[in-house]
Amino acid sequence: MSLIVQKYGGTSVGSVERIQTVAQRVCKAVKAGNSVVVVVSAMGKTTDGLVKLAHEISRTPNRREMDMLLSTGEQVTIALLSMALQEIGQPAISMTGAQVGIVTEAHHTRARILHIETERLERHLKEGKVVVVAGFQGISSTEALEITTLGRGGSDTSAVALAAALRADFCEIYTDVPGILTTDPRLVPEAQLMEEITCDEMLELASLGAKVLHPRAVEIARNYSMPLVVRSSWSDQPGTWVTSKKHEERSLINLEIARPVDAIEFDANQAKIALLRVPDKPGVAARLFREIAHQKVDVDLIIQSIHDGNSNDIAFTVMTPILKKAEAVAAAIAPVLRSTPTKSEEAEVLVEQNIAKVSIAGAGMIGRPGVAAKMFATLAEAGVNIQMISTSEVKVSCVVDETDCEKAVTSLAKAFDITTSPLPSSNTVPLSHSPVRGVALDLNQARLAIRNVPDKPGMAAKLFGLLAEHNVSVDMIIQSQRCHIIDGAPRRDIAFTVARLDAESTQLLLQQAAVEYDWGEVVLDSAIAKVSIVGAGMVGQPGVAAKMFEALAQDKINIQMIATSEIKISCVVEQEQGVKALQVIHEAFGLAGSEKFVVPA
Repeated sequence: MSLIVQKYGGTSVGSVERIQTVAQRVCKAVKAGNSVVVVVSAMGKTTDGLVKLAHEISRTPNRREMDMLLSTGEQVTIALLSMALQEIGQPAISMTGAQVGIVTEAHHTRARILHIETERLERHLKEGKVVVVAGFQGISSTEALEITTLGRGGSDTSAVALAAALRADFCEIYTDVPGILTTDPRLVPEAQLMEEITCDEMLELASLGAKVLHPRAVEIARNYSMPLVVRSSWSDQPGTWVTSKKHEERSLINLEIARPVDAIEFDANQAKIALLRVPDKPGVAARLFREIAHQKVDVDLIIQSIHDGNSNDIAFTVMTPILKKAEAVAAAIAPVLRSTPTKSEEAEVLVEQNIAKVSIAGAGMIGRPGVAAKMFATLAEAGVNIQMISTSEVKVSCVVDETDCEKAVTSLAKAFDITTSPLPSSNTVPLSHSPVRGVALDLNQARLAIRNVPDKPGMAAKLFGLLAEHNVSVDMIIQSQRCHIIDGAPRRDIAFTVARLDAESTQLLLQQAAVEYDWGEVVLDSAIAKVSIVGAGMVGQPGVAAKMFEALAQDKINIQMIATSEIKISCVVEQEQGVKALQVIHEAFGLAGSEKFVVPA
């Protein structure tokens, strides 16, 4: 007999008929010999309606009262579903987050789960009852009795946290699509269903707009090795399994606020090649990386910084043993990238040996603005200058001087309380894995660029520390390769993306700081889109980046920025070209299936 936690979202319980359908599905699972806990969201658009009511009363509703209000939505659903189960002969009991023992931080509207007191819930399960739990909510402590809500994705988070606390066999997430698809079916109806995906891949996709699973839920599943399966509420299709490696047993205390970084990685066997002042036009990156792939040169990090006038810089790292080959390819292709072959100042090839890549990794860094800032501050305190920065949802990588590698690793391990020995970077993938599993689009970001930041240790720490203090989450971070010498001192541009809602206030904050820190102009562009490919199988596959860039070039879509990690490549393009970019990349990698998915209203 298995213990299963099932979660049903708002559309799945959006009417009496749908609640009755859910009751039949739950009852079927019980009759198969399973113990079942069900976590539900508020019906349909109930939460949106409650938020609207609050804002009709107050322009800035009190956070505590918002939690009191919003928590009522799920209470309606749990009572109705329990009644529906009882009506068909299945014993059931409804329980709020407080009753089930979900104890959270005392942060109203955005609390994280500390621990779950499961005794009462387990007692009801032993009595043969289905326990129907209100998702999205908890209680600050058993003494204070303050109702709290978990914020966006709270029901997913509640379900996976309960599964971890109960040591369930697996957790089922029921939604309005048949599983995890290769992209958003609203944009590409031919998106294909995946049978399986890793937690790391899902974290990248979840945070990039694949709204099937919230990153917080995937983070818990990864940390506690909890198998997830995403299935359709409307069919019996097998869905998609989200898998993770077996980790060491973790404490269930401070369940959601465990340390954000769980590994320090390094690679001291790297070299960097940069092409400076490459013309800013479609097809340049495609030509470069097509030739690199043709010559079987395996590239690690790729970054393209924000344009400077009519040109960009593109830099990439390779393993030291193939540096000569990579340098020869770059030198041969450089004249082709120039507006005219004789313009030697364009696409200048710059080679730098004796560098190292140092990374922090961990699912807990998602949505925590201070993690990258802490890394930069730690390196600054150790006197380590950062030459390149590349970010993903679960990793921040910095290129530093090779002589600083050991000092950087030691300092970071101490700062993030990592007691296990840092190991060389590695990423082994089953040969059966396709290089690219999914394509994601984010249309809700804006780009900020700070010109002429002094190129010395501590600048990145000051910048991103300031943003962290103001709770601004940063996504892509790119430091330009080109140095400008101003008053005898080297300076670089730093560009990064933030949520569009935070963009104007962040620009104002940075403009005020620029005077104090001797930064240059702060430039904002809100009309951008970020399109990304994700896949653990792209490791050791030189042609993947080239194929992505080629697909964009063929549709004359200009790439404004590039950032990569081992399992993700992201490009910033114009906002109006975002959807088209997603569609052509999805097609280029052959991810479409024959079946069209229609998402229920």
